[in-house]
Amino acid sequence: MTDTKTPVRLLICDDHAVVRAGLRALLDSAPDIDVIGEAGSGPEAVTLAARLHPDVVLMDLQLGGDMDGIEATRRITTAPAPIPHVLVLTTYDTDADITRAIAAGATGYLLKAERPEELFTAIHSAAHGRTALSPPIADRVLNRMRNPQPALTPRELDILAQLAQGSGNREIARALHVSEATVKTHLGRIYAKLGVDNRAAAVAVANEQRLLS
Repeated sequence: MTDTKTPVRLLICDDHAVVRAGLRALLDSAPDIDVIGEAGSGPEAVTLAARLHPDVVLMDLQLGGDMDGIEATRRITTAPAPIPHVLVLTTYDTDADITRAIAAGATGYLLKAERPEELFTAIHSAAHGRTALSPPIADRVLNRMRNPQPALTPRELDILAQLAQGSGNREIARALHVSEATVKTHLGRIYAKLGVDNRAAAVAVANEQRLLS
């Protein structure tokens, strides 16, 4: 745990140089936060986290290249100790993004629209291992807990498994001996239950929730 008198060692990860510069200028104004590095990609964030041992990694979700912020978060939080806390800072607030980030090990989830003071507080909370959520994100999380999505049916799991293999609707229909219209209907229900709106996100959430294992 980080001592309250010791500045929080922070690593920034965002693929936009202007955003990183703005964040650094803002965070440098806080005497109890020490920005020790910047990463412009997921792989760079993973490498710097292992080398610099920050207390907190401020992670954007949408990163260029083959590794997004979710995968970078997963790799950082499953690396050998010491493991930093990851605080997501993003403009995206969909249920799928929130679910995936938390499942990947993020300690907090903050929106870029928050005030600087809220960001500073969230960084300190994350450094101490406390959950830090923007109010709209907290509302979404609580709503999902109070109103959990119904479980996928065996047929929906079959279709999800086909999706994970990269099959299209026609291929799925042939493999399961149903019509393409039936496949589309099931896909709509799967998306609704998982809180996603596309095939890739459905597979990602399914993997994180171990629905395909």
